[in-house]
Amino acid sequence: MAYDYTDVSELEPSGPGGMVRLVRKELHGRAFGFNYFVFPPNQEGREHDHAEARQEEVYFVVKGGGTMRLDEEELELRPGRVVRVDPETRRVPVSGDDGLEYIVFGAPLLGGYEPPPWG
Repeated sequence: MAYDYTDVSELEPSGPGGMVRLVRKELHGRAFGFNYFVFPPNQEGREHDHAEARQEEVYFVVKGGGTMRLDEEELELRPGRVVRVDPETRRVPVSGDDGLEYIVFGAPLLGGYEPPPWG
């Protein structure tokens, strides 16, 4: 088949707190990672970086809002905002009163994406 499709609303919640929709896995993506996140109001995500995998990430805010803690700084998240994050930067998304929904895309800076074992 030359294409795949899915509807985020039909994907089973997974990951911590059921906040992750495994879009890449559902669509059989191989070149880069991408998933959809649905945070309830006032929820803190998992702090992490991708230094070891040298993976750059791009976040696209679809709905709601909140903040993204990036090392020692905070950046407002709102619909339509796009944020690119270097692999070494510690990050943690935090939803606001209306919750937060975003898509995240990631791939290693030097190519050779490998899907993680969890999705």
